[in-house]
Amino acid sequence: MLASGVLGISASSLIRVFEAGAGAVVTKSLGIKPREGFLNPTIVEVDCGLINAMGLPNPGVNEFTKEIQVVKKANVPVIASVYGFTAGEFVEAAKIVEKAGSDAIELNVSCPHVKEVGVQIGQNPEVVFEVVKKVKSAVKKPVFTKLAPDVTDITAIAEAAEKAGTDAITAINTIKAMAIDVEVGKPILASKIGGLSGPGLKPIALRCVYEIYEAVKVPIIGCGGIMNWQDAVEFMLAGATAVQIGTGVVRNYLGIFKEITRGVESYLARKKHRSVKEIVGLSHTC
Repeated sequence: MLASGVLGISASSLIRVFEAGAGAVVTKSLGIKPREGFLNPTIVEVDCGLINAMGLPNPGVNEFTKEIQVVKKANVPVIASVYGFTAGEFVEAAKIVEKAGSDAIELNVSCPHVKEVGVQIGQNPEVVFEVVKKVKSAVKKPVFTKLAPDVTDITAIAEAAEKAGTDAITAINTIKAMAIDVEVGKPILASKIGGLSGPGLKPIALRCVYEIYEAVKVPIIGCGGIMNWQDAVEFMLAGATAVQIGTGVVRNYLGIFKEITRGVESYLARKKHRSVKEIVGLSHTC
């Protein structure tokens, strides 16, 4: 899948990603009200990936329903990512994207550089439980809960989401990070702290997926630093049923989806596995 936050702000870009080989696409995170996000600079490249602090810019969930409808007319499986500053806002946003035709809803309870979303919600099992429970009672489409790595015990958050009824766990969002300009002597990002994605995040994300797989029974969607088919297979062996690609699209643009698909297919054939299902969580039994 295409991960939320990359090429997910218009119908045309989402359709283009699907045509390039993605199995499904995830929109940019959408809130009840339009949000401009943070001032520039909002992204900086580092040796191990990207640090971004966009600040959840989006046109508002009501405005974006037109884009979702266009994507659905093109027969593209679309997952709408929504965020809120209260459980009620999550519910309202989820109901709107469901009505617009989204195939599933991903709850962004884990943005590391927007305080009201990342700290107050994603790090508290009780609040995560409340958000997921209320959304699940309000919609019929599948609900995915995207978790933050900046927690003491990610399995406790995953268990709370599962208990509340989440249909899957997306692991993980970016992790808090920063970069400083040594000549100017100041942080590069306007918001000072952002979220690290890319190869530097992968070992952390892989560990999170591994731990979550042992703690819950719902499917896991692996996300974080997947740049090639080997990375995707690692996540599956750790317990992921599917994977999302974010920074990999920036580094390899749209060719990455078919490259990963072909690579995974070749790996399965070489190992004499009939499907991905046979390798999900396999590292736990070896």
